[in-house]
Amino acid sequence: MAQQEFHLDRGRFCCSICLDLLKDPVTTVCGHSYCKSCINSHWDKGEERGSYSCPQCRQTFTPRPVLEKNTMLADLVEELKKTGLQAAPADHCYAGPEDVACDVCNGRKLKAIKSCLVCLASFCEKHLQLHFQSAPFMKHKLVEPSEKLQENICSRHDEVMKMFCRTDQQCICYLCSVEEHKDHDTVSAAAERTERQRELGLRRQTIQQRVQDTEKEVKLLQQEEKALNGSADKAVEDSEEIFTGMIRLLEKRSSDVKQQIRSQQQTEVSRVRELQERLEREITELKRKDQELKQLSDTEDHNQFLHNYPSLSPPSGSTHSSSIRIRPLRYFEDVTAAVSQVRGRLQDILSETETEILQIVSQVDVLLPQPEPETRADFLRYSQEITLDPDTAYKYLLLSEGNRKVRWTSEDQSYSDHPDRFTDWPQVLSRESLTGRCYWEVEVEVEVGLGDVFVAVTYKNISRAGHPNECLFGFNDKSWSLRCYVNSYNFYYNSIQTPVSGPVSSRVGVYLDHSAGVLSFYRVSDTMTLLHRVQTTFTQPLYAGVYVWSGSPVELCKLK
Repeated sequence: MAQQEFHLDRGRFCCSICLDLLKDPVTTVCGHSYCKSCINSHWDKGEERGSYSCPQCRQTFTPRPVLEKNTMLADLVEELKKTGLQAAPADHCYAGPEDVACDVCNGRKLKAIKSCLVCLASFCEKHLQLHFQSAPFMKHKLVEPSEKLQENICSRHDEVMKMFCRTDQQCICYLCSVEEHKDHDTVSAAAERTERQRELGLRRQTIQQRVQDTEKEVKLLQQEEKALNGSADKAVEDSEEIFTGMIRLLEKRSSDVKQQIRSQQQTEVSRVRELQERLEREITELKRKDQELKQLSDTEDHNQFLHNYPSLSPPSGSTHSSSIRIRPLRYFEDVTAAVSQVRGRLQDILSETETEILQIVSQVDVLLPQPEPETRADFLRYSQEITLDPDTAYKYLLLSEGNRKVRWTSEDQSYSDHPDRFTDWPQVLSRESLTGRCYWEVEVEVEVGLGDVFVAVTYKNISRAGHPNECLFGFNDKSWSLRCYVNSYNFYYNSIQTPVSGPVSSRVGVYLDHSAGVLSFYRVSDTMTLLHRVQTTFTQPLYAGVYVWSGSPVELCKLK
């Protein structure tokens, strides 16, 4: 028995290539030790491959590493040769109740360091050496020690389950695939693992992107909370300063305004903090879910991976809009302005100013209620029926299709005189005014030699005659236009030309958010491609406009 324990411990100082005590021991970069001559001979045989691997862990090295003598290990080996005595393996080397035991050891079993999915057995360091030294065993798949290897055996045929039935969503052996699963959709377990691993990677990417996006939104909310508090504090300070100089009769009104500001401040801060806390909880949950997915992704056993994969629930939908958008207001600064305007008024107007000031305070709102549309279906929710106004049409423009289509004609249409009619340029406006959120599409047929088309929006008070800077769409500060050529686009505002990149389409979508000051032009095809976006402040209702030259017809599309 003592001799057996001596032999087991002696193996710790043996070369895994020659199985004898180390001679002139050297250590590779990965930390394993061999006889210098043994490892050099091993690498000499693999010289023609141009890469060198460790016989134990199979880590490859390029170029061939320089081997350094392991002085400490050499001294220990020499001491072993002199004494011939060894201590028994430490207790922690033996397998305990929670450990996977070596299936080869006799008597008290050592801990397994690897399990083989081909042998369906687990091995300690000594008994694992055959998998590093024998060519047939080197092809076996080694994984971390596992007690669930028998779950890889088909209970019906006693064969290793290397196949996966997609029809029944279960692992099967080869005999199962040609018998009861004969007509089913079957693939190798490795192939199914590859597909599921790809899906797992995409899910992790989605979660990680959501974490990043949500963290940005939390940071934005923190900044807005600071700005909101600063603005509210300044409004309170300014209001108090103004009311201090007023007569005693105004003191009660000062108190009312202060209370209302603080109330609205608390309401808005509470909204921001509530959303911030919800987003932070979502981040925590997403990170926890990502860790679960990572653990499954790192599982080396195909069958365990496929067994556990269905139990993972997909990530819950986001509880908030795709992005946090802040209402572009000046918070409480308007309150100060309103108080200053009424500073000199007398008692007979105090009842009027109370309603005015408190209404302005209540209009402070940080978060925009809705994000901008992304898909065509989203845009169509804001579609508006638009028709052209004959009273604005240039005399050589012919309207048809219920005043939705317009084209140039060589014949004077004999329109009656009207102050809204364009007299110098081939333009026409819509009958309907545009406020709020609106979307419409324009079918444009621009052909070589037929001139070009302007798709525009404009204030109604644009000039009807005169120099282009006064009345041509896009050449003044009252209109914005997308000029459509055969193969390209240009955007115009106030006579400034902006080239627009992107493929040309026969249909142009126009999106307007009047209150937010957003005007966007899109190329409409299978997807929505943004051509140009304007961010400004609109001071009047807008009207759709069309400029048509030569024979290019234009039609305002029916979207409902």
